[in-house]
Amino acid sequence: MSEKVYVWDKFVRLFHWSLVVLFLISYLSAEEVEWLHVYSGYAIAGLVVLRVIWGVIGSQYARFTDFVPSISSAKAYIVAIRSGKPGHYLGHNPLGGLMVIALLVMLTLTTLSGMKLYAVEEGKGPLAGGAQIQLLSPVYADDDHDKRHDNHNEEGEGNELWQALHELSVNLMLLLIFLHVAGVVISSWIHNESLIKAMLSGYKEKR
Repeated sequence: MSEKVYVWDKFVRLFHWSLVVLFLISYLSAEEVEWLHVYSGYAIAGLVVLRVIWGVIGSQYARFTDFVPSISSAKAYIVAIRSGKPGHYLGHNPLGGLMVIALLVMLTLTTLSGMKLYAVEEGKGPLAGGAQIQLLSPVYADDDHDKRHDNHNEEGEGNELWQALHELSVNLMLLLIFLHVAGVVISSWIHNESLIKAMLSGYKEKR
């Protein structure tokens, strides 16, 4: 009889499923409900910060030192998969560890670019600058008009840049999610275990 080991602590499980729900809400509300999109983005950013902290001080299998692989171990795991005999890991396998890091990095880029875009478009959020007061002089009114026109063009270009970066990061995030789900399905099949069940209960079987 296989021994069950408590692998995923409550924080890791809460982080995982909260992130699933919040990302879905943020993605679906992007074009419809601005306030919901904004605040779900803030919540995601907060989760990422907490996960990074937990990756340093958390339980054994939640720590980065447990699952961030070396290049050699990642290559060896890929070779093992091709041979049909990959090793079984209680925590994240090397490719799963790389996926966690990739997801955290992309979530950081997505939320930061979203906050910056919100600041540029609406002048709101933590990345918005303070209000700038300009005193006009009648003598230099024409020159100031030209300067304001140039500033408007620069803001427009900045808006397009952050919007493109935000959309790119979201699309890359969707790609990573697809790869993550595919990896979970394949790994569950190879090792004859349910990783989704493990992320719900916290327990995995030791082999």
